[in-house]
Amino acid sequence: MALVHVCEVLDGNLEDKNVAIRGWVYRKREGKGVVFLVVRDSTGVIQCTVKNSSPDWEKARLLTIESSLSLKGVVKRDKRAPGGFEISVERISIIGLAEVFPISKDQSEQFLRDVRHLWLRSRRMNLIMKIRSDILEFIREFFAGKNFVEVSPPMFISAAVEGGSTLFGLKYFDQNLYLTQSSQLYLEILIYSLEKVYCIAPSFRAEKSRTIRHLTEYWHIEGEWPFSDMNDLMAFQEELVSQICLRTAEKCGRQLEELGVNISKLTSVETPFPRITYTEALQKLQPLGTKLNWGDDLGYEDEKSLAEIFGQPFFVYDYPAAIKAFYCKNYRDRPEIAMSVDMLVPRIGEISTGGAREDDKEILVDRIRKMGLDEKDYDWYVDLRRYGTVPHVGFGIGLERLITWILDLENIIDSIPFPRTTRRFHP
Repeated sequence: MALVHVCEVLDGNLEDKNVAIRGWVYRKREGKGVVFLVVRDSTGVIQCTVKNSSPDWEKARLLTIESSLSLKGVVKRDKRAPGGFEISVERISIIGLAEVFPISKDQSEQFLRDVRHLWLRSRRMNLIMKIRSDILEFIREFFAGKNFVEVSPPMFISAAVEGGSTLFGLKYFDQNLYLTQSSQLYLEILIYSLEKVYCIAPSFRAEKSRTIRHLTEYWHIEGEWPFSDMNDLMAFQEELVSQICLRTAEKCGRQLEELGVNISKLTSVETPFPRITYTEALQKLQPLGTKLNWGDDLGYEDEKSLAEIFGQPFFVYDYPAAIKAFYCKNYRDRPEIAMSVDMLVPRIGEISTGGAREDDKEILVDRIRKMGLDEKDYDWYVDLRRYGTVPHVGFGIGLERLITWILDLENIIDSIPFPRTTRRFHP
């Protein structure tokens, strides 16, 4: 008798065949002379019926939610069953009899967050984690198709990439180091050897924000490459996001439908994305009552308001240089403007930040000094401009923000297995 996965039964090719499956009890109810077990494995859920004439009737009655088991039976078509098929059970083997499963009696949002290690077993989280895996596959497909090389940057760093206020410091033997905020500076090193490089790696930011889009530990999709400008950068990013949306709609249709995701939102994502300057963004926000002045950074509510206007992914570019990092390249004829660009999407706001990197050694050193940074911390970074400097661009997309938008999730914490926020660090 063949051991199969639930998805193979639901495909409909095993009707009237004897099969064996193993997994966990997802749901259970008893009727007159029959026990209905909904059994789950990693691929899906299926209804299994045990009649009181079965030699394992008492085992079926003994089973509890989340008990692990293996069973054997015959596949039958039944329109009333989830997925249109069920297994008429002949034999049951109890592997691990579960105690009373706590989630069955309490499914409040707070409680589910407290028992994350158990909630990950839910059908919903199973589907989200599978789509997350597929999205990572689509990302790698895209970069490989553009001849990018995937690299592995360090997580321990000695100097800030973004603002020092969001650094997590730690003791590294007898040195003070930090957890990385971004792999950008290390990717820049590698473009001088490999040219087009990217990574998918964790980033850590000690932001005290408590919104639906903030994590203190998240996964960063970052790319850097030489001999390109801002137009190249925006075109690359919009093609990447568009491709991810289309591939997700194509490959994950069944999972998206079960999650209640609006698939047409994904299939309608087309390039080019709308592009507006920071100045134009302020103009669009003024009728909405914004209190921002030119030079102020856009806040979460401002980004959401802009995104509602467009109703699709779009770019905001040419930000004030004063609110951007030391490595951002400024226009030579307009030094107050940085060649920086964000991609924004509805409800979430900014999901990507990128731009041109300063490639002039003297200008870079001057910016490091003006921002009060320690030049010694960036000697190696300045070396890149000393020996064969080249114009280059790069960006970083927050994977969890992208997934949250694609799947219409209420909160970013459901886009990652083990979320870390200002208050969440267990398990």
